[in-house]
Amino acid sequence: MDQLLITAASGMKARLDSLDMLANNMANSGTTGFKTDREFYNLYEQSLPMVERQYTDYSQGQLLTTGNSLNVALNGKGFFALNAPSGIVYTRAGDFRVSTANQLETKDGYTLRNVIDNGKPIEVDPKQAIDIAKDGTVRQGGQDLGQIEIAQPASPSDTLKKLGSTYFALIDKNFPAPVTPYSLKDTELLQGQVEMSNVAAGDSAVKLISVMRQFEMMQKAITLGTEMNKQVLTDVARPS
Repeated sequence: MDQLLITAASGMKARLDSLDMLANNMANSGTTGFKTDREFYNLYEQSLPMVERQYTDYSQGQLLTTGNSLNVALNGKGFFALNAPSGIVYTRAGDFRVSTANQLETKDGYTLRNVIDNGKPIEVDPKQAIDIAKDGTVRQGGQDLGQIEIAQPASPSDTLKKLGSTYFALIDKNFPAPVTPYSLKDTELLQGQVEMSNVAAGDSAVKLISVMRQFEMMQKAITLGTEMNKQVLTDVARPS
């Protein structure tokens, strides 16, 4: 295969990876707590631009007031720590609910961990109003029921990996122990709000169109290269 076809094929592979990532970002532009994915590029032996790896942008999304007492937004760094079947997982999506077992949980059934009870679920009375303080303390009828556990890794990009759209798990066991909200200097929990996706839908749409055009150009380059090779073979086989 000649250099033109190698370059075009490698470029198409890189653009396909980009298209998949951008399409997923746009599909989750309205997903609570979603963190957008981006990509690093590198040049390999033949100076071909390839996606070396994708990474997650953990910057905070816009906070939306909902008035729902079971909605909680993290204003600042950190993640809600959750009990899942696979172990402890983390999220920025704070659209919670009360389970049939009267425990605070996510829509997927992962329970919020209680700081003052070794990570056990926080149990509430579904018939009473729930008050969640900025330090994560959960109260009903003036009584403290528990405190929402918040984890704050020093470098999320190096310690967490995505699980689905809004959950994260540890890459390794060097993740720092979860810390309580009141020890976080620049983070507070805001009841009645949720953090929206940090996907810039307009920018993603522009990038998507650009990547599609690049992909089409490389397709044309492959078609042109194939036709040129056919012409060369025809000329070589033609009697002089």
